Amino acid sequence: MQNRIIDAAMELIMEKGYSAATTRDIAKKAGINECTIFRKFKGKKEIVLSAMELPKWNPKLSEEDFSFVGDLERDLISFSEVYRSRVTPRMVKISIGLRTPELYPHTADGILEIPRTCKTVLIRYFQEMKEQLSGTDYESMAMMFLSMNFGFVFLNASFGKKLTVLEEEDYIRSFVQLFLNGIRKPEGGDRI
Repeated sequence: MQNRIIDAAMELIMEKGYSAATTRDIAKKAGINECTIFRKFKGKKEIVLSAMELPKWNPKLSEEDFSFVGDLERDLISFSEVYRSRVTPRMVKISIGLRTPELYPHTADGILEIPRTCKTVLIRYFQEMKEQLSGTDYESMAMMFLSMNFGFVFLNASFGKKLTVLEEEDYIRSFVQLFLNGIRKPEGGDRI
């Protein structure tokens, strides 16, 4: 019963946002009486906070989820694949729905967990690969790479195929190549 309530609440939050999703709407979507919600949860905020503990609604990501072989192109494509396996258009919509002022102080850390982990992993990776890179501003590199991944998912979540018909795999391969052109040392010498 609790999972049905959680699922209904989170789906409504994706559709219309936290403030617009009422407990009456949640009950209707879950196929239960509104009183049942209050027997299981104190209110809508508790439903959301419970959802944030479930992998279905808050996919955890750890540094151990990433593996690298030392090849910049293969590693960055792999990074993007791991990232997009967790940060889907659905998760972006949930994240947006959870940013309402009355809820955000309670959800901010959960929402920031994946980008923080990704940034940390990328900075460490770029530090390890420094001999192949033309610069040393690893945080900027990490933020650019993370932004290029998130941007595509965000636009896909917002507009679907109305903006571009470019498939994620094609986008990833293309942007990784462009990104590497900007950060990789040229063959045969240092960049000036």
